[in-house]
Amino acid sequence: MYISQKLLLLGSGELGKEVIIEAQRLGIETVAVDRYEGAPAMHAADRSYVIDMLDRQALREVVEKEKPDLIVPEIEAIATAELVKLEEEGYRVIPTARAARLTMDREGIRRLAAETLGLPTAAYRFADTFEQFSDAARAMGFPCVVKPLMSSSGKGQSVCRSEADLDRCWTIAMEGGRVQQARVIVEEFISFESEITLLTVRSASGTSFCPPIGHVQKDGDYIESWQPHEMTEQQTKEAEFIAKAITDELGGAGIFGVELFLAKDKVYFSEVSPRPHDTGLVTLVSQNLSEFALHVRAILGYPIPEIVNVAPGASRPLKAESELDDYRIGGIGDALSVPCTQLRAFGKPVTKPGRRIAVTLSTGESVEEARDRAKKALDCLTIHEA
Repeated sequence: MYISQKLLLLGSGELGKEVIIEAQRLGIETVAVDRYEGAPAMHAADRSYVIDMLDRQALREVVEKEKPDLIVPEIEAIATAELVKLEEEGYRVIPTARAARLTMDREGIRRLAAETLGLPTAAYRFADTFEQFSDAARAMGFPCVVKPLMSSSGKGQSVCRSEADLDRCWTIAMEGGRVQQARVIVEEFISFESEITLLTVRSASGTSFCPPIGHVQKDGDYIESWQPHEMTEQQTKEAEFIAKAITDELGGAGIFGVELFLAKDKVYFSEVSPRPHDTGLVTLVSQNLSEFALHVRAILGYPIPEIVNVAPGASRPLKAESELDDYRIGGIGDALSVPCTQLRAFGKPVTKPGRRIAVTLSTGESVEEARDRAKKALDCLTIHEA
């Protein structure tokens, strides 16, 4: 009988689904865990569980029942203190329990990057109350960027442009956070030319970098990404130095999504996720190995070959505008008629305003052509009540 390793995925969204699929291609038994039934990765996994992943005891019970070889977090909202204990007991957490704990909230990772490693970042302050937040915003100057300490896909982020925006931005941060805590980070507004994700792979082969991914965000959530993004030789050198410094400090194996701002005279560190990144969905069509395939190979200890951009690519997420219990995606045939275009429908059980439901993926002779095709395909799609 074939005996495989077992991977337990904590968080089972669209990114986790691709991780599960890649793991199964290499003969790995997979278990998906999330806070709601019917999460995308559950459709593909061998087994699944629905728990509150911030509940330490519930998390431990699943781990002790399954006894996985690999515990792979896919989101931030996990009882990371329990992951630390589980790692101490011999379980392997990807990339490490410390990395999962530090990157769970923006304070830990920002202080590590700026204060411990001395990496260039925007100036920042933290605040626990509306009064502290107001004082921090005034001290930082307008405009400034406001973020909850922990959120997913950029939820809860906003730009505070004046005194009149203070109430609005505080409310957005409180509603967008993934845990019930009031602490926020107030950042200097950096005038940047572009922002990128530098996917960084730590593996048995050493540290590797994917070609840079450019992206556009709205309210902290990505609405378009493309690969490659044009950078100067100096920008590339600075970006790779920052990415290697932060990922070496976090340690472990796997892929890290390092977010950076490209300004005229400097590259700034923004954030890092110790897992596949949403802007990296484009790699499903633009690379010889997607970010998901790279992640699985790295955590299994397999070598990473040269990472090649096989064609300029682009992605565009389809986002819901309303809440629907039963829905359908219309226009898929028209979207797939756009040349060199693919689509991934995630199969989420319900829609909510702003929730990603699918993504269009296109390639072209140039980045511009790929972006145009992905946009044309997205414009064909609709979400309507079933």
